[in-house]
Order: sequence, then structure tokens, then C-alpha cells
Amino acid sequence: ELAAAVRLGALRLRAMGAARVHWTESRSAGSSTAYTQSYSDQVEFLSHRDTLVAPPDNGEVTVLQAGRHEFPFTFQLPETLATSFEGKHGSVRYWVKAKLHRPWLTVKKVKKEFTVIEPIDINTPALLAPQAGAKEKLARAWYCNRGQVSVTAKIDRKGYTPGEVIPIFAEIDNCTSRAVVPKAAIIQTQTFIARGTKKQKKSVVTSIVGDPIAAGKREVWHGRALKIPPVGPSILQCRVIQVEYSLKVCVDIPGTSKLLLELPLVIGTIPLHPFGSRTSSVSSQYSVNLDWLSTIPEQPEAPPEYSAVVSSPEAEQSLAPPCRSELGGILEGPFFTYIQEFRFRPPPLYSEIDPNPPSDNIRPRCMTC
Repeated sequence: ELAAAVRLGALRLRAMGAARVHWTESRSAGSSTAYTQSYSDQVEFLSHRDTLVAPPDNGEVTVLQAGRHEFPFTFQLPETLATSFEGKHGSVRYWVKAKLHRPWLTVKKVKKEFTVIEPIDINTPALLAPQAGAKEKLARAWYCNRGQVSVTAKIDRKGYTPGEVIPIFAEIDNCTSRAVVPKAAIIQTQTFIARGTKKQKKSVVTSIVGDPIAAGKREVWHGRALKIPPVGPSILQCRVIQVEYSLKVCVDIPGTSKLLLELPLVIGTIPLHPFGSRTSSVSSQYSVNLDWLSTIPEQPEAPPEYSAVVSSPEAEQSLAPPCRSELGGILEGPFFTYIQEFRFRPPPLYSEIDPNPPSDNIRPRCMTC
């Protein structure tokens, strides 16, 4: 908006997007000498230039009268752009910069940043696949064996979106002589890459703590709920910056280091379809063999504020899992995937045998009469 008339030479626009990383490390070259090593790199995602007002061909200038002047513009974003990100040692930023050129005057500049979200659809076979693992650790103190702690954990899929609840199925065996404490947490790992060197920063997104497990006892989590807070999606395809997530189930063992079990996660932007994805075949889930899941009861543990998730009794009834007796030995895959794939029972099988055959006393009717 102009308060007075302005002689305009040109008005140019530039749109940019890039990922940049930078950090320094102190290194020692001897007892008395030290130096600082610098690491930096960048990747350009977007570069667009446009001229909104061009100078006339006759060499004159364009005069803009006092008042408000608008010069609309559009440009197409590339299909592959990393999500906007701000980290300790790097960032992914997108911005538009306009320059106003005037004869015999300084150039006026204005810059406006905008946010880009990379679409990550979790309705793919790779992100719908269950994740499971098992680990064990021998507790020692002063070269004495105090027993073993083992943990087995499973989640129904790899991909989630912020706001979802992750049901954790786990079994912790405490064969030591002291009580242990199980925990679960979502970890964010930021990786910055420059000149073949990596710099990582890890932080806890959210966590839960279980009840202490006494010596010689076993604890089973029947779908312990862990809600994902508002976090940025995963960044996996950028050469210099990566943002990854994982679910860590750990057991605090007194007198020794923790027992850690890590399951990979991908935080996406496109949530799970209401009835699941048909691309997730049941046969692909048979490869996960977890016999300890046979102890899971019919109804998993309710997540926090269950009334906010299930809005009506009818919805609660339709989402109730089938009885274990109905499943038999057919399915060995994840329990929650069974609910998604077979939420509604199929119609009865077709049979060529009439369940109500006609009586022999009835005289057959002649079709020619």
C-alpha cells in the first residue's frame, strides 16, 4: 500500500525451499593445541523466479499512484518436498521473497515463509505390518548372577498419525531377586548429515510407567495405551536431515543397565481408513509367531478417556473383538488386525442342498399340464 505515487522499475518474485545443516565440534591436536571443526551442507528443493512488473521496453518507468496495488502470482510446487522442520543443528524452510526496484533508490525487500507438509499415507502394506520383538538380559552385581529379565512386545502396525493411541502388548518376566519397573516411550531421533558425518539428537515425545514387578513374577500388558501427542511427521527422504520415531519398551533393573527393546514407528499425515486397508493381507501376517499372545483376554485395556473415542453404545458393540473360541487355530496374526479385517461377519455359505426338502407324500406336479 503506497502513501504517495512511486516510480517503479520492476517487481520481482523468488520462491525458495532448502534443507540446511550446520554444527561445530572441538577437536584436540595435542596437549596444548585445539581447533574447531565446522560441518555444513544443504539441499535445495525449490527455486522459482517470476517478474510481476517488468520495466517498459521504451526505457521509461512505471508509475504507481497512491493506494493499494495487488499483483497476484501462482507457481507449482514439486511433488517431492520434505516437511518444514526446525531442529537444533538444521532446518527445512520454504519462503517467498519479493523485491521492489525503483530508480535511484534502494531496493525494498519483503520475505514471507510458508509451511509444507509431506503427505505420508499409513494405509500401505509396509506401514500396516505388525511390529514385534523380544530381548533378554542377565542381571549381574559384583560378578554375581542375580537372574534374567526378558521382555517381549508387539504393536499392531508401524504407521500412526498424531492423536492416535498405540496399544502395546508386552510380557515381562522378572527372574531376578529384586523388583524391576517396566516403561514405554516414543523417541524422536533427529539426524543431521554433512560431509559424511552424522550428528544426532534424541528426545522423549511421551512415555508411560508400569507397576513394579516383584522378584520371580510376570507382568502382561494387554494393549496398554500410549497416546501420540501433536508431533511433526517423519522425514525419511532428505539427504541431510532425517526425523525418525521408535517405540522403546525398557525395564529398569537395579544394579545394572536397562533392558531396551526398540520397535520402529513412522508418523504419517494421512490417517488409517475407517475399515482398514484391503492391501494388508492376513496371510502376510502369519509370519509373526507370538505364542505368548494366547494369554490376551477378549477385551483389551481401555485407553484414556474412552468415552471420547467411542461415541455411542452401538459403536462400542460393533468394535468389540470376537471371542477367542470363534477364532480357533486359524489366525496366528495380530488380534487388532483381525478386528479391522473382519469387523462384520460374512453371510452364510451357499449350499446346493435344500435345507427344507419337499415331503414324499406330495404328488409331483406335471410341468406339461
